Amino acid sequence: MTMRIEAVICTPHTNPGCVVQALSSDNLSNMTTTVSGGMVRTEMHTDRMRSLVASIDDYLMNLGIAEEMCGYVSH
Repeated sequence: MTMRIEAVICTPHTNPGCVVQALSSDNLSNMTTTVSGGMVRTEMHTDRMRSLVASIDDYLMNLGIAEEMCGYVSH
């Protein structure tokens, strides 16, 4: 039996559209990133916990960079 493990990460941002645009190019085939009410919402899934943890770790690093970059372009 194959297990499906899912994660949803929602984070508030001043310019969520910019953050989504910056992140989308790094999305893997098992990830979607959208704007939802002033939030950046990323959904991901996999069949291995280790893969999910690694994907979340990479995503959070990219999220921090995208937020910082979008802070510069919004000024």
